[in-house]
Amino acid sequence: MRTILFILQKEFIQIRRNRMMLPVIFVVPLLQLLILVNAANMEMKHIKICIVDNDLSSSSRLITGKFSNSKFFTLQCHTFNMEDARRQLENDRADIVLHIPAGFERGLVRENKAKVQLLINAINGTVAGISNAYAAQILAGANREIIMQWYGIPKTQAASAAINIIPAFWYNPDMNYKIFMVPAILVLLVTLIGMMLATLNIVREKEMGNIEQINVTPIRKIHFITGKLLPFWIIALVMLAIGLLIGKLLYDIPMVGSLPLLFVVAGIYLLAMLGFGLMISNTAATQQQAMFVMFFFILIFIMMSGIFTPTDSMPHWAQTINYLNPVAYFMRIIRMILLKGSGFADIYRDFLILLGYGITVIIFAVIRYRKVS
Repeated sequence: MRTILFILQKEFIQIRRNRMMLPVIFVVPLLQLLILVNAANMEMKHIKICIVDNDLSSSSRLITGKFSNSKFFTLQCHTFNMEDARRQLENDRADIVLHIPAGFERGLVRENKAKVQLLINAINGTVAGISNAYAAQILAGANREIIMQWYGIPKTQAASAAINIIPAFWYNPDMNYKIFMVPAILVLLVTLIGMMLATLNIVREKEMGNIEQINVTPIRKIHFITGKLLPFWIIALVMLAIGLLIGKLLYDIPMVGSLPLLFVVAGIYLLAMLGFGLMISNTAATQQQAMFVMFFFILIFIMMSGIFTPTDSMPHWAQTINYLNPVAYFMRIIRMILLKGSGFADIYRDFLILLGYGITVIIFAVIRYRKVS
């Protein structure tokens, strides 16, 4: 028993003396609890909707007002051109398009029936189903108000089935959740290889004392870093190719867009991940320290990237933080290329941000790297 107590005392003393360990043990879990619980949740808000109003009636204006005042929807555009709204959906600027055809009010009032069409981005089948339900609820409420205004009957007695909603689920008609998740898993795979394995490999060199031997050699810093990081850059791209092949063969994942474009983006994204890994290896003395720090960043990056929940449903402060999250950009790009067939013109903004991010991080990490143990 005395031996165990002695070992326990020794371990606690070492933990207390370790400047890296104490923040990891106490600060990191609290930060994750504060950030992730509030940022990553399944509550759907800020669903971006485009309304195409070809009726231009008091009833269509009432419906538009209902959506614009809803806490679940954000009115992205109000137009008369269906093609403009379709482009908003294709470019990921809108989640839903509501089309109110000409003659809507006349059919609803005179014939007690009218049709509206909902075009829904169904890449995430769960979100598409919830969005459709929210829209149907708002339309049912608007329908009761319209009938009450025209016929003067109580709202509770107003017909609720007069508006016939015709939903069309784009990009994932069967709302298969695997189609939504497989690209996200591929992003996770590339991230772990690019960030975690590269970092642990460099820190392992410190623990084994190899860094001290490299210090006395004429090897330049840039050559050493390139030689250490490039293999994981190549391995990550190979694993992405294997993952795409498995996704196609086992889950029949659609690959509508350009695969060369996807691999170019993935290569740029890996620069950022390798740079992050290199920065962590600069400060971590052991693999244990590196694992703790990486776990903190990877968990926040991935949970806030839209892997499970749309980033638009996050609070505004979380969306602001997400501008610094490279995983969120790559998550959005890979889904747009594979599932929507987006080209460079559709993703160039995210691509340029990711390119700037990757170059900045890798240059900063290389400058900060010191060839010492």
